[in-house]
Amino acid sequence: MGTSLSTAPLWSYGLASVSHLAFALHFLRWRHGNLRDPVDRALLGAAVATLLWAAEGFLLALQPLSFLFIAHAVFDSLRYAGWYVFIILLLRTATSASGREQPFRAQWPMFVGLASVTLALVFQALLATDLLVAEVAARGAQYAALAQSIFGLVLIEQLFRNTTSDSRWQIKPLGIGLAAVFGFDLYFHSTVLLFNRIDNDSFTVRGLATVLVLPLIILTVYRTRARQLRIAVSQKAAFQTTSLAIAGLYLLIASAAGYYVRYLGGSWGGALQIAVLFAAMLLMMVLMFSGTMRARIKVLIGKNFFRYRYDYREEWLKFTRTLSSGESAQQAGQQVIRGLADMVESPAGTLWLLDGDGSTYRQNARWNMPECTGSEPADGSLVRFLETSGWVINLEEYRHRPSRYQNLTLPEWLLETPNAWLIVPLSLPSKVVGFVVLATARAPLDIDWEVNDLLRTAGRQAAAFLAQLQAAEALLEARKFDAFNKMSAFVVHDLKNIVTQLSLMLKNAERHAGNPEFQRDMIETVDHAVTRMKQLMMQLREGAKPAEGVCGVDLAAIAQRVKKAKAHLAPPVDVKVHAQVFARGHEERIERVIGHLVQNALEATPPDGRVWIDIGRAGSQATIEVGDTGHGMSAEFIRERLFKPFQTTKQSGMGIGAFESRQYIQELGGDICVESAENSGTRFLIRLPLIEVSKSSDLQQAEHP
Repeated sequence: MGTSLSTAPLWSYGLASVSHLAFALHFLRWRHGNLRDPVDRALLGAAVATLLWAAEGFLLALQPLSFLFIAHAVFDSLRYAGWYVFIILLLRTATSASGREQPFRAQWPMFVGLASVTLALVFQALLATDLLVAEVAARGAQYAALAQSIFGLVLIEQLFRNTTSDSRWQIKPLGIGLAAVFGFDLYFHSTVLLFNRIDNDSFTVRGLATVLVLPLIILTVYRTRARQLRIAVSQKAAFQTTSLAIAGLYLLIASAAGYYVRYLGGSWGGALQIAVLFAAMLLMMVLMFSGTMRARIKVLIGKNFFRYRYDYREEWLKFTRTLSSGESAQQAGQQVIRGLADMVESPAGTLWLLDGDGSTYRQNARWNMPECTGSEPADGSLVRFLETSGWVINLEEYRHRPSRYQNLTLPEWLLETPNAWLIVPLSLPSKVVGFVVLATARAPLDIDWEVNDLLRTAGRQAAAFLAQLQAAEALLEARKFDAFNKMSAFVVHDLKNIVTQLSLMLKNAERHAGNPEFQRDMIETVDHAVTRMKQLMMQLREGAKPAEGVCGVDLAAIAQRVKKAKAHLAPPVDVKVHAQVFARGHEERIERVIGHLVQNALEATPPDGRVWIDIGRAGSQATIEVGDTGHGMSAEFIRERLFKPFQTTKQSGMGIGAFESRQYIQELGGDICVESAENSGTRFLIRLPLIEVSKSSDLQQAEHP
């Protein structure tokens, strides 16, 4: 900074001094001099340190002497130390949303903050005593100041990330204000390092920046007066914050190394500096994407900074998401492996499930491990141990302390599995559904009671998930068999009718074998039976409806064919056609529906009774009435059993004819209803969509007059 006197820094730092003095006095008056809370004392200390820093900046702007530069840097470090202590105490003394004591340990932020401040003070002292080369000491002091700014931003980021949602409104002004100050200081010290000089404008604005953010700090104080600040520190946030701090420290070290390589490298200094920085950035990218490094950081954080190793809410949500992300049974097995492996930083694993006959366990899924063709008997030593104890087997512990596992004998296939580490049982109260074999973790991990409990509980959830999946598959298979059995019942019903027809033909063949007309009828009957059986076989094999398309069907012609087919039975079928109508449907299936109703009517009617078929129309619908004067049906039977499958009053019937008939009529958009009374006969009325058939061509042109 130049030696000429400027009024702008005087106003900037003078206003900052007055503002922070007023804030300190007001805070003391507001608290009535009672500062028992360490957070209150830390806030007052940070305000006083900022006041001293601003006052010294005012003196530096008034008289830019060398020792004042050093003193300003010293007070700057003390200012940072004050705000560090304030933020760390917020993290340390805040309670969670549930009111429980926080497992977070604040030793590491205090250590890092103290180290950065101490390093800055040491460089300033060395610069003042001239024990080192002045340029080297000044450079080191600037790097230390830059580290202070970065660590301040890290603390603010951690405070924001871990504040509960209901408390974030209170802490937001403070976080925004301090982040703005630390961010501007980061810019200020970066320009000093890049250009090796202090920018006068940036120096001037530093004092004004503390004044502008002071209202935000005051607003936070008033907001937190009514409600207690609640902070919940998660391991995920601690991992991200620690990674950010390590990355920032790494970049500082790399920058310092690059500078000294340039300083000592002579003519090769510039090229060597760029090479060092490139290698440092490349190494950082490799480490950032390294699963082993991430695992080591997580283990370090969980072991040293938290009372409990796992954030159970986060682990359970992640495990549940992993299980539900599989689309098929094979993918579900892999997701079970990955969910359990992620809890202990394992890179691979296999899933073993009980096979269909319930006698052996076989490898069902694998993740990053080779396929194993071996099997484990359900009554073997391994399964018996898992079933009786429910333990997670640590193979490393088994090799050193086999007596702890009683009489457990490991199978040969497990001994040959590379890097096998843990065996997690998937247990239900009634049985062991399976087990997961996990490979050795990326980072050393102690399998203590907490890890064991987490894996056992997750194993039970995975077992319930797999059992539910297997039950769903079994239910789907049962439904398929049910559909196949139902279709088979329909086919058997039709085959019964064909067999009855052929049996009757054979019965009459002895008396009419020489009758040419009977022979023609016999050939037609056999041909019809063969064609129908081929269709039934195709339907049974493919599960499909008849291949022929829906078309207009002449209902009168069908009624006449049914009458002819039933001519040998008594009483004779009376057919009346009130109107020539065509309906939409399959001719052969409609004939089967009418034939079934007529057959039932004939079986229920004595020889001296009456059975009839009436064909007509009602508005836009074709009507088919099949009636008889037989013994009829009760209202209860019609309501509860008539159109239900496998319900019949016949001793030899299957009870699916009426059900199948109604299903098909409804498929065509029609309906079937019944009127009946015991000993008074029955009347079925079928309504089908009517198709109008025009006998004149619509291509004929009208004659012009």
